[in-house]
Amino acid sequence: MENKNLLLAVVLSAAVLFGWQYFIAGPQMKAEQQKQHVLAKEKASQVKPVVSPTVKAQQIAAAVLPRGKALQSSGGRVMIYTPTVDGSLSLKGARFDDLQLRHYHETVDPKSPEVVLFSPQNTAFPYYAVYGWVAAPGDSVKLPDDNTVWTLTSGKVLAPNAPVTLTWDNGQGLVFTRHIAVDDQYMFTIRDTVANRGARAHTLYPFAYVARDGVPPETQHYWSLHEGFVGVAEGSLKDAKYSDFDKNEPPQNFQSTGGWLGITDKYWMAAVVPPQSEQFDGNYRGTPYRSTHAYQADYRLNARTVQPGQTLDLTQHLFAGAKVVSVVQGYEKNLNIAKFDYAIDWGWYSFFTRPIFWILDKSYSFLGNFGLAILFLTVLIRGSLFPLANAGFRQMTRMKKLQPEMERIKERNKDDRVAQQQEMMALYSREKVNPVSGCLPMVIQIPILFSLYKVFLVTIEMYHTPFFGWIKDLSAPDPTSWMNLFGLLPYNPHAYLPAYLGFLSIGAWPVLLGITQWVQTKMNPAPADPVQAQMFGYMPIIFTFMFASLPSGLVIYYTWSNFLTLLQQYFMMRKHGVEIHLFNNLKLPWLSKPKAAE
Repeated sequence: MENKNLLLAVVLSAAVLFGWQYFIAGPQMKAEQQKQHVLAKEKASQVKPVVSPTVKAQQIAAAVLPRGKALQSSGGRVMIYTPTVDGSLSLKGARFDDLQLRHYHETVDPKSPEVVLFSPQNTAFPYYAVYGWVAAPGDSVKLPDDNTVWTLTSGKVLAPNAPVTLTWDNGQGLVFTRHIAVDDQYMFTIRDTVANRGARAHTLYPFAYVARDGVPPETQHYWSLHEGFVGVAEGSLKDAKYSDFDKNEPPQNFQSTGGWLGITDKYWMAAVVPPQSEQFDGNYRGTPYRSTHAYQADYRLNARTVQPGQTLDLTQHLFAGAKVVSVVQGYEKNLNIAKFDYAIDWGWYSFFTRPIFWILDKSYSFLGNFGLAILFLTVLIRGSLFPLANAGFRQMTRMKKLQPEMERIKERNKDDRVAQQQEMMALYSREKVNPVSGCLPMVIQIPILFSLYKVFLVTIEMYHTPFFGWIKDLSAPDPTSWMNLFGLLPYNPHAYLPAYLGFLSIGAWPVLLGITQWVQTKMNPAPADPVQAQMFGYMPIIFTFMFASLPSGLVIYYTWSNFLTLLQQYFMMRKHGVEIHLFNNLKLPWLSKPKAAE
């Protein structure tokens, strides 16, 4: 039976280690490799070979400019200022191409630069949203395009309750008017009207798209985290990856009534939202751009004919900002945007991740600290598992009492494995013992642990959120490390090590985790099998390295869970009269040596 328990423990440990390698270490290494690949390409693109005057002129036109200089050179702008975003709208093309997120910074230092979402063309990584019209085939009417300079006719600064109005006259009888409003979060409302003052009718097709020219090196590439295209069409999630277009594959297209399309990062997203009652043709596409690819998520609505003397009217939306769960879900409810909270990558096991986040979020609103919310969640999980753990411990106690009889069965049938197994099963049945029930709480912990990791990875609510002491960001690894003498030296090793080597920088909380796990192994008598004893001895060390590069919130959860498990086990051992071997096992070798004979 000890061999069976050993085998089960090995299988569970292997599952955790495989999961860590598959979900975390492997993708981190791939992310680092892709980051270096992109940086190498960008560096190579800056080399200045001898070229013809024509090619040289094209290169100058496509030169990479600093963001500030690119904004200055792109014509007139309308400032955007809300409680959550700031930036500007380009009058040339009426393009959303300059947006920063006021509540989020590049580091935990509130004085560090704001996170940049949109950037104009000619910057290193342009990212923007465009709304416009295309004419019916054969109609040569002038329509606003990327080079059209709109006129600001009302409003000065785009802000909540302070919309702006842009107009453009094509000189052929069509007057285009665009009313743009923004709320106090991340939703823009674009209302277009087209007045036909000419003598003939025109058929127009409205379109909108989000485009990203190249992917920044800091973009993550975790297997467990989706970044790339995201949207809902045909009633289902459409989440193509950037890599789906690395070899110039054809566009992915679909038709839908209601839905939305966009491009998402880990925490931020830009998405165009058509009228939910209308049918649209949607596309995801990737095309070669510089040394990488440009990506575009777009839709086109059905034709609209504007007769002479008439005006057509269309209202669309643009989401550009942080994927705060309550905000995204609020837009889904209030604007009836189909499955808009699919913007958050809950994973296929959302039946675990959503409730876990809900408990964390509600606890945070009551306790005021996400770290305390994590501790409270741990108590709830351990409490819910207590009946199962208690039943498992009773089974383990009965198993210990049956050990002498099991040894006699082994000795009696040492040459007949079949008879040995039959007598063992009969003994379990007679004594009502389940030999694997003691491992059930450990099995249940595995999906909970991965679900917590997913929640910490994808929800922005813990981004740069502090706990107590040295933990300033629960979504990042513990910044202390033996490499900086546990915080005595003023630098964070995780900022210098490649992501896939982060496990080498072991912080204070991972050390505490290893200690609690080690103490757990000392609660029971040392296994008689030396291989089993050795395996249990190495597990705390392995887990310490595994958790070193994980979000500190997850490490805090597991450390606190270990501590509560120790209390539970101590209570149950006392209740069932089982000897507690902790203090004997903790004795130092030189203190437990037998006294020399006098």
